[in-house]
Amino acid sequence: MSFNTKLTALAVGAFALTQAAGAFAAEEVQWWHAMGGRNGELVNQIADGFNKSQSNYKVVPVYKGNYTETMTAAIAAFRAKKQPHIVQVFEVGTATMMAAKGAVYPVHELMVDSGEAFDQSIYLPAVISYYTTPDNKLLSLPFNSSTPVLWYNKDAFKKAGIASAPKTWDEMFSASKKLVASGMKCGFSFGWQSWVMIENFSSWHNLSIGSKENGFTGLDTEFKFNNDKVAGILQRIADSQKDNHFRYGGRRGESLPMYTNGECGMWMNSSAYYGSIKKQAKFDYSQSMLPVDKSAASSAQNSIIGGATLWVLRGKQKSSYKGVAQFFKYMSGSEVQAMWHQETGYVPITMAASDLSRKQGFYNKNPGTDTAIKQLSLNTPTPNSKALRFGSFVQVRDIINEEMEALWAGKKTAKQALADAAKRGNVLLRKFEKANTPSN
Repeated sequence: MSFNTKLTALAVGAFALTQAAGAFAAEEVQWWHAMGGRNGELVNQIADGFNKSQSNYKVVPVYKGNYTETMTAAIAAFRAKKQPHIVQVFEVGTATMMAAKGAVYPVHELMVDSGEAFDQSIYLPAVISYYTTPDNKLLSLPFNSSTPVLWYNKDAFKKAGIASAPKTWDEMFSASKKLVASGMKCGFSFGWQSWVMIENFSSWHNLSIGSKENGFTGLDTEFKFNNDKVAGILQRIADSQKDNHFRYGGRRGESLPMYTNGECGMWMNSSAYYGSIKKQAKFDYSQSMLPVDKSAASSAQNSIIGGATLWVLRGKQKSSYKGVAQFFKYMSGSEVQAMWHQETGYVPITMAASDLSRKQGFYNKNPGTDTAIKQLSLNTPTPNSKALRFGSFVQVRDIINEEMEALWAGKKTAKQALADAAKRGNVLLRKFEKANTPSN
């Protein structure tokens, strides 16, 4: 065989190998998410684990910014027909995603169409209730779910002579007074203030956030958070600023350093800050249940979740959705969920993952890390406390934040700020209702 003949044979063989490799290349599944920092690393770890578990599909996670930025990017991409298979959307975007019927591929349909066995009863009721249809069909896959808890500095408590975590708001202000007297710059702060002090305060005290069961039973809902009980606690907090009991530190998680650097002895925010606090705090810390305002309720009801779920978008290759379905089953596995829960502080979305964490001794080694689970399952949810589902609530939260900031700045009373927030928010509800109600 001549040199040229050998070269041709090698080239033909290489081409054949390339074609064969291409024929068996893993089909790509794009996943847009909003998890930065350590949580983003864990997202990559989950995707890598799935990719190594099989060879037909390759999940590619892509960080797209915060929750709002990720949701906005996905909507724009769908309009341009460049959407991902999966997008992570925070809980207040649920009603908006439900309205986009042509764009969304509901999880219950995805699993049936893909031929994948799927039992949604494995998920914690407090988690999936947020994301099901009225006839209990799952729309999106629960992923990162959390609830606000009371974080406190145990070393600072000891120095200030505080025996235990406050269980009531009266005890919160009493502890704050002692913390400030001991040399701290403030008693407490909180983040994600609409979620913590409007949405969860209402749920925790079994107060209505809005009519129509917080928007679950109709688009013709109106906000009800502008009541005397919510106004009472917010005004009390605002008034306490003069004594440094409370200090405002931002709308989302910007106030975290005020807690981790030792400025404030207490901080109310998501259980999912566990990883950050564990890394940043140089003091002994723990978490406890949210305090009860005895003027609003005699005892606590239950808190509600925050976080996000994974929505599947239509318009991709039909064959690739089998990979999405398999990935969702992998993500729901107890080992994956237990790892995610233990590393991040998000609640385990399945009962099996919670049981596994307990068997592994995680809660014994890390006291307080089951606080979020206890809060969510404290009592059977009522129409006031099961969740909320309002249209355009991403924008409504911006309004609530603006009005609460006016309160902290002394420009409005709590009663006026809440009245204005409800009035402005109701305008958006009517626009959403009009846009999503079929015309006769």
